[in-house]
Amino acid sequence: MDGFEFFFVPTVLFLVIVAPIWIVMHYRSVNRSSRSLSEDDRESIDTMLVTVDKLNERIASLEAILDADHPNWRQQESTRGES
Repeated sequence: MDGFEFFFVPTVLFLVIVAPIWIVMHYRSVNRSSRSLSEDDRESIDTMLVTVDKLNERIASLEAILDADHPNWRQQESTRGES
């Protein structure tokens, strides 16, 4: 039995059994890691949420000012859209 015949069976077993399992597990782990958000993405989302909260507060303040100055502004706007 020379060296080629000695390594032939383990090489075939590796290529048929171990290599496909290894490749499948590798790509499953890559897929799972790509699904989660990166740290930069999380920081961007947090920044956007803070901005949205500020904008909501500004809209509420503007609506309160309009309600105080022009109590029927909401009804006037809805009647303009109809005519």
